[in-house]
Amino acid sequence: MASLTGKTLFVTGASRGIGLAIAKRAARDGANIAIAAKTTAPNPKLEGTIHSAAKEIEDAGGRALAIACDVRHEEEIARAVEQTVATYGGIDICVNNASAISLTPIAETDPKRFDLMFAVNTRGTFLVSKACLPHLKKANNPHILTLSPPLDMQAKWFSGHIAYSIAKYGMSLCVLGLADELKEDGIAVNALWPRTTIKTAAVQNILGGDKLMRMSRSPEIVADAAYLVFQQPAKTFTGNFLIDDTFLYSTAGITDFEKYRIDASMPLAPDFFVPGHSKPPPGVKIARLSDLGR
Repeated sequence: MASLTGKTLFVTGASRGIGLAIAKRAARDGANIAIAAKTTAPNPKLEGTIHSAAKEIEDAGGRALAIACDVRHEEEIARAVEQTVATYGGIDICVNNASAISLTPIAETDPKRFDLMFAVNTRGTFLVSKACLPHLKKANNPHILTLSPPLDMQAKWFSGHIAYSIAKYGMSLCVLGLADELKEDGIAVNALWPRTTIKTAAVQNILGGDKLMRMSRSPEIVADAAYLVFQQPAKTFTGNFLIDDTFLYSTAGITDFEKYRIDASMPLAPDFFVPGHSKPPPGVKIARLSDLGR
């Protein structure tokens, strides 16, 4: 498998969770990581800052550049990209991980929260991809990877949290369009989504607390899947909407997913947006959404 040694990743929202896990997996190869995230000071509800993430990345074997960046602001994105290129000489991989979530029905969705989700999720993905594009065009085997769901247009994925779902699907629409638009440039554009809930601050604080955390997988499963995406030939592997465990099974032959479970005594909780036709790998059992009251 090809190494990411010397490759430069620009990762949004990499101060914690899935973004940090992806960064640390690449760091094990000696990659350069630009941590583009908002959190610069500790928060009791949100573990990690750009500075603590940088230390973890360096401890894992990589080089880290901590950049305070709010993807809602175009000038901050431009400054972060410029700083990354000035430090590492270019950008090989762009990871659109930053996301805002609020699972509220329309009557309870505040316009400011609506605007926040669209600004971070859809608009942020679009602007970060655009800012990285000139440098990706110069890279060898360039990738854009977005943490967003398959475009499975069913009412059940929207009802009860319309604003969030549209904002996440907006990220996926960026993938759909950019994969075709950038095909001639040889830039791979793909989406990656977890089959189960992942142990993150969003699950702890918004979705279900400690019980759902125990029913989740660790962020490392998404990181391992992302690492595998980056190994694929950019000119041909593009426009895919991938589910983490299925991709690891079908592409790398991985069959042991127990190591990713937070608590093996608990059933695995399904994430939103996973299409019914997407079956888990052999031996993997997932609880039903209806069993969880979702």
